Amino acid sequence: MTTIESPAIKRIALVAHDNMKDELLAWAADHRTELAQHVLVGTGTTGRLVAEHTGLAVERLRSGPLGGDQQLGGRIADGLVDILIFFWDPLEPQPHDPDIKALLRIAAVWNIPVACNRASADFILSSPLISAPYRRDVPQYL
Repeated sequence: MTTIESPAIKRIALVAHDNMKDELLAWAADHRTELAQHVLVGTGTTGRLVAEHTGLAVERLRSGPLGGDQQLGGRIADGLVDILIFFWDPLEPQPHDPDIKALLRIAAVWNIPVACNRASADFILSSPLISAPYRRDVPQYL
């Protein structure tokens, strides 16, 4: 293992399945002030909706089923995402389920915080660590 530092201004990825988009939008609106202090990136529709509903700047990647999940996974592996907020729908089968599992796996491998619902997202965003540099252990395979 080696240690890398997440900066005080976090790079936060936002993802939501279709049935969870309204929940993520409500959460993002409630936390607009806190989120505005960080760099946001989102998969296609989620990123667009968050930007439209909150006025926050969100870098948009492809839609999840069209490779957005994999784009985020690559950014996590490259150290370019510090937190993953992924409101996934545990009750609805997803045709791109292998991509979803790969994204969650890569987030665990690279030791970044993951929120899968409003409660865990609230805990992450309210942590004093959100606005301070944070050193985390990551794999060293090179």
